[in-house]
Amino acid sequence: MTILKIAALVPMRHHSVRVPGKNYRLLAGRPLFHHILQALLDVPQISEVVVDTDSPIIMEGITGQFPRVRVLERPEHLRADTVPMNEILMYDTSQVSADFYLQTHSTNPLLRSETIARAVQFMLTNYPAYDSLFGVTRLQTRLWDALGRPVNHNPAILLRTQDLPPIYEENSCIYMFTRQTLELRRNRIGERPYLFEIDPAEARDIDEELDFLIADLLLQHRQNN
Repeated sequence: MTILKIAALVPMRHHSVRVPGKNYRLLAGRPLFHHILQALLDVPQISEVVVDTDSPIIMEGITGQFPRVRVLERPEHLRADTVPMNEILMYDTSQVSADFYLQTHSTNPLLRSETIARAVQFMLTNYPAYDSLFGVTRLQTRLWDALGRPVNHNPAILLRTQDLPPIYEENSCIYMFTRQTLELRRNRIGERPYLFEIDPAEARDIDEELDFLIADLLLQHRQNN
């Protein structure tokens, strides 16, 4: 039986514009990046966890607390805020050999290892029918575009929101792909992606100070229960 290698890639920048120092700021008593690394290390199917970073603080923290995690120092030409994530992943996958790559972010601290394991198992079972996978959050709410036109509902037929056809938001929690897909499309999402639904309670991404506060409260509640 062939054992496939799955590498988890976690890009982390040193600086953050909207939430200063968020990747290493304390969340529920631990630096933010600790939460996702522990979740990934607890997934048995993942062969290697790799952090791509330019942060001396994160590098030092990984060396001291997560000796099983491999650190890739991000090259200077990939450090600007304007560099697309897919270009960073092209570099990372050239340095880390694997059959499949799972990419997530330190800003997904509520993501559970059990959810990650389910995504991995689905991909392994259903490849190549699906050539990639990405995490989504179900939306069932009345959406309008910038011109005031309804996107997903008929205003003349006032359905309950729970009866609206769902629309899915890409939540940046999980991506799974192969190096081949990334090379061919210069994108981590392939031609036949699977939309992997994640509970909103796990899918909260930290972009603003309010997100940080809510995630802190949710994590403390989870720990207390």
